This record gives sequence, C-alpha cells and structure tokens, in this order.
Amino acid sequence: MGGVAVELMHLASLYHDDVMDEADIRRNVASVNARYGNLIAIVGGDYLMARSAGIAADHGVDMARLMATTLAWLTRGQASEVKTIYNTERTHEQYYEAIEGKTAALMAASCRAGAITAGHSDEVKDALTEFGRCFGMVYQLRDDILDVIDVNNKLGKPAGQDLAEGVYNLPTLISLASPTHGAALRDLLGAPLDDEQREVARALVIAGGGIEASIAAAEGFVAQAEAALAFVPDEAARAGLLAFTESLIREFPAY
Repeated sequence: MGGVAVELMHLASLYHDDVMDEADIRRNVASVNARYGNLIAIVGGDYLMARSAGIAADHGVDMARLMATTLAWLTRGQASEVKTIYNTERTHEQYYEAIEGKTAALMAASCRAGAITAGHSDEVKDALTEFGRCFGMVYQLRDDILDVIDVNNKLGKPAGQDLAEGVYNLPTLISLASPTHGAALRDLLGAPLDDEQREVARALVIAGGGIEASIAAAEGFVAQAEAALAFVPDEAARAGLLAFTESLIREFPAY
C-alpha cells in the first residue's frame, strides 16, 4: 500500500499540472480537465492527495512524513518551473531545482516507501532514496532530450512542445550559451511559438550542442546512482536497478 500512496500523489500532481498547463492530452488520451473541466480536475486531484495521505498515515509516522515531504518538494518544483516560463535567463540551477522537485522527489519517495515497507536499515533506506533521486534526474533529462528530438510522437506531444510553451529545459539552456547558435535562439524565444518557429528553435537547440551535453549530464547522474547502490546489500537488486537506469539513456532517436 506504500506504493499506492505514492502513485495516488503522482496522479494527483498530474491532474493539477494539466490544469496549470492547459493540457488537453495526457498519455495519449483526453486529460481530466479537458474532459470534465478545471474544477473537477482540481477537486479530483485534491481528493487523491487526501487518500494518499490517509494510506500513508495507516503505515506509520515514517511513511506519513515521507509523503508530506514529497508533496512539499512537488509544489516547490512546480513553482520553480512556473516562475521561469519564457525566461531565457533561466539558470541551470533553477532547472535542476524544478526537475528535482517535480520528478526526482517522487522517484526518491517510491524507493524509500519500498525500503520502509521492507523494514530495511536507515543506511539502506537512505541509499535507495538517493538512488531514486538520481534515477528521477536521469528520467527527466531523458524526457527533456526527447522533447527536442522525438519526431515520432513517442511522448504523445509534438517535438519541441516545451520550447513552444516557454519551458526552457537543459538542452535549450545549454544551446542558448552556444557562441554560434545562441544569439539566434535567444532572438526566437521569450514568447509562444507557432509550428514553424518551433521547428526553427528545435533545430537551433540541436545545432547548439544541447543534446550531447544533456546526455553527458544524465550520465553523471547515472554514476551517482551507481555510487548510492553500493550500500544496497542484494547484488541482483543492485545490478537490475543500475541496468534499468542505464537503459534510459542508452539509445535515442537519430537527430
């Protein structure tokens, strides 16, 4: 049931995110807000969070504290992203703050909930929590890389959609600093983009080296995840978790 508590909080955050983003599609189907309106989506998300908290409380103080802390991180991450929308001066630190809150904190909570339920030592709980954080950072970096290069609709949205909506992720931030392509990209960004502008911006991000540098950043978090797993006693579990993490960035579409 610890996993249920985490997933309910995750689902609640998606309901609220779709309202804030005015998103019509979630996982290739109509979003709750598109189908039933913002009010139902917000209230539905609140209900799911309440159920998550109730389930966590049934599992004791440690689980309840974990879910409360995770909710705070989710909120912080969302707020960090919102305040930098359409801001070409967004820093790498602001980007990492946002993804650590919106994605990595939830992955960390998933791993810690499992460790709590299994009755592991504090050392193993902390190690799995750190692994989950690093896994989440890799996962989000992968997602942000695919947002630029995925022309096959693997993410269920057009390639470059974050660019069009003013969410400037690490590949974009890196390419904004490019001496050859940064100025042209900066001139284009700062406001909503139409389809043609989005494609130009996407090409500039690729040409500016943002993809390769972001993959390297993800590899750094894979190394941190491997270091955290050294404290996990089960060799098969260590190998499986590391292989899964590495698989996230093993292959990308041609770009």
